[in-house]
Amino acid sequence: MTVAWVFPGQGSQKIGMANKVIDLPNAKFRFNYASEVFERNLFEICELNSDKKNLSDDLNNTKNTQICLFLVESVLLDSLKENGFKPTYIAGHSLGEITALYCADVLSFEDCVQLIKVRSGLMADAAKGSMAALISFDRDQLDLLVEEIDDLVIANDNSSSQVVLSGSEKALDNISKRIKAKRFLKLNVSGAFHSPFMKESSFQFSKYLDTLEFNQPSMPVISNSHPSLCNNPNDLKVRFKNQMCNGVRWRQTMDLMKENSILQMVEIGPSNVLGGLGKRHLKDVKISQVSSADQIKY
Repeated sequence: MTVAWVFPGQGSQKIGMANKVIDLPNAKFRFNYASEVFERNLFEICELNSDKKNLSDDLNNTKNTQICLFLVESVLLDSLKENGFKPTYIAGHSLGEITALYCADVLSFEDCVQLIKVRSGLMADAAKGSMAALISFDRDQLDLLVEEIDDLVIANDNSSSQVVLSGSEKALDNISKRIKAKRFLKLNVSGAFHSPFMKESSFQFSKYLDTLEFNQPSMPVISNSHPSLCNNPNDLKVRFKNQMCNGVRWRQTMDLMKENSILQMVEIGPSNVLGGLGKRHLKDVKISQVSSADQIKY
């Protein structure tokens, strides 16, 4: 049976998500290890209501969101493996691509923690531009406007009816007045992620990635910037370098899954964001989710 494991990125976090996995093997060790690296109590950040903490301890702070999601996802996927489950191929959405690289044994757990500290710090400090989600729109009109308006790109091409735009505040205001859509929602983010606005951050991140060795993957990985089944560690590194400045091509990722005879997609993480996209895009494909210690099966 052709099974794809998929790992979500920012926007999937939930208060209390760590509580659902903390009793799984290695979970406490991993939260303690990452908390020392990040110099903050990451389990407590997942556990407490964000409106009762200061901004630096908010789960929605990019510097916290990325590592907390990775910890939850990595614990869940390793428990699945220990119970005899194995995917045919894997993919991750934005941050989730790091989890995919870990799942495929391309990077160690320790490498991923250090990598996420660098990545989340660069993204949090970008402070240029913003992002907006667009739901139910005319695709031809959108493509024309994105081409016409300066400083505007499609950051996340999630499905035929949902995208996330990145650009300057002026560009986002411009398209919001001209596009016909069911919903246009500005996102509370620190920068225009997955766009040319991240050029300097991407350059610094690439330099850091050059210090890491990418191992031979144990299973094919689908990258965000170049959706194809990849087993080459050097290609995976190049594609991951391109991720920060380029869009997440998730719609094409799902199309690739269809072309490769997917029968089941399993979202591993605290919410069903990718599962929801899959249900609308992947007809006749079983969609499952693994999000807690009592759900290590599908």
